[in-house]
Amino acid sequence: MGFTIGGIREIRTGSRRRARSSEITAVAEYTGLWGWDVVPGARAVRSAGGRADCSCGAAGCPAPGAHPLDFAKELTAGATLEEAAAAWARTPGAAVLLPVGRRFDILDVPEAAGRGALARLERMGLPLGPVAATPDQRALFFVAPGAAADLPGLLYRTGWDDADLDLRPLGGGDHITAPPSDHAGQGPMRWLRPPTLDSAGNPPQARLVVGTLAYLCARVCA
Repeated sequence: MGFTIGGIREIRTGSRRRARSSEITAVAEYTGLWGWDVVPGARAVRSAGGRADCSCGAAGCPAPGAHPLDFAKELTAGATLEEAAAAWARTPGAAVLLPVGRRFDILDVPEAAGRGALARLERMGLPLGPVAATPDQRALFFVAPGAAADLPGLLYRTGWDDADLDLRPLGGGDHITAPPSDHAGQGPMRWLRPPTLDSAGNPPQARLVVGTLAYLCARVCA
């Protein structure tokens, strides 16, 4: 048998069960080890015509498979494996979403720019937080909360305020899909730089990385 969220029937139960098991383990790791809150999220299924239908059931959903489920309960930092399993039993097939703006903000750049910036920043010995990669080739840099609001000023101070940069800040009220969940029906999220005990709870200030990210974004977009 399959299972449903909001009317979309999931098939291939063996692979789905394995996926759910890995997601439950990831949820327990995010809440228990890294101190992050987690929200069960919608999923998207690609139609034969390539359209993404969202499991929330809303016609014309503006963010198919990439938003929290309205009826799902958030798991707060410190939740156990048993609590994660119970939450996903109530929302079978839900994606793992992380609320932004609490323990971290996000700087979203093209993956090619992100990989280049990551290599440069590591060579420079600068502190780095986790970095995730999306299936549509974006890199998500975890930075200290407040970065989204501070970004215009940071770009001004580093001389990049008048550049046409593909650099997007995410802050309070935003969510990101976390590995290993599928993002918007396009494929699984993955880590370019996994979280650690040091980086998860203490991501770097955006001012330490934004200049390098802006420079690599400008090169990639040129």
